[in-house]
Order: sequence, then C-alpha cells, then structure tokens
Amino acid sequence: MHLRQILTLAGIAASVLLATPSAIAQQTGGGQERPGRGNFDPEQMRQRMMERYREVLDIKGDDEWKIIEERVNKVNEARRDAGSGRGGFGMMRPQRQGGGNDGQEGARANRGGGPGGFGGSQLPEAEELQKAIDAKASAEEIKTKLAKYRDARKAKQANLAKAQDELRKVLSVRQEAAAVLMGLLD
Repeated sequence: MHLRQILTLAGIAASVLLATPSAIAQQTGGGQERPGRGNFDPEQMRQRMMERYREVLDIKGDDEWKIIEERVNKVNEARRDAGSGRGGFGMMRPQRQGGGNDGQEGARANRGGGPGGFGGSQLPEAEELQKAIDAKASAEEIKTKLAKYRDARKAKQANLAKAQDELRKVLSVRQEAAAVLMGLLD
C-alpha cells in the first residue's frame, strides 16, 4: 500500500473509532460501559464505513449508491480474501518447549483469528505449506507446496483486480481518484 492509502484508511478507522464511544454509551445506558470486550459490532462498523464511502464519493442518489455499494462490497471481500493466508505475524508460530510435534501448537498459537487476520480464513495451501515447514519436509516437498500457495495467492489477487475493475467502470474520474485515496482501488 502507498502511504496515502494507509493514511486514508487510518483516518477512516479513526473516524469510526471516535464515533463508537457515543454509540456504546447510548446502547449501554448512559455511558456505563460493560467490562470486558464491550459492544463491538462489526456490522455497525461496516455500515459506518459504507456511509463514509458514500459521503467521500459524493453519491446522492440511492439507485447509484446501490450499484456502487454492491461493487465496493465485492472489492472489500476480495481484498480480505487476497490478504488471507498471507503469512505475516500470524504465521510466526512459537516453538514448543521440549520438542515433539503433536499438531496442536499451531492451533494454540493462532487463537487470535489466525494467519488470515481479523476473522479472515487462511488459504488451505498456506496451512499445507506451514505443516511442511513445521515437519521439516524435504526441499522438494516445500517447493511444491510453495508453488501451490503462490498460485492460490495469484488467483485471489486476480479476483481482487477483477472486482476493482468492475467498481472502476461505474465511477466518474473524480470518484475513481477518491476511491484510490481511500484504498478501494489501486
């Protein structure tokens, strides 16, 4: 991602987070927050993001928004899928003490949503590659699994590019530029 895209997404997230405490206070009865995880509602956050997209893209008509919203949803879904199984911090599993491999260390290490991050599901090819690495498989087996993983990632990236192209088709040049700055389009 480019720095502008990251800053734009951070701004959107910050605006959502700033609006959330008042919504939580209303839902919990006068500002008394529940202990623990609170009242985080992913659907509410998604809805606020969609409202923000509509506002920034300056879409007034409901018919126009219905078409664009559907395509924005497809881009966001494809982006989540393309990012799933990417590796990163979720794939860095701590080694178990005392050796041994009972197949459970990965499950214990990845309770926070796993390598797909924030509820994304990991590619089966990523899981197979990780198992091969953990089992210290032969170089040939790892190469084969790595190639399958890369092919799966390329397919997810192609799906994202297709969804972005479909969105781009229904946007004006100004809207396209705004969508690029918001990170919807590359």
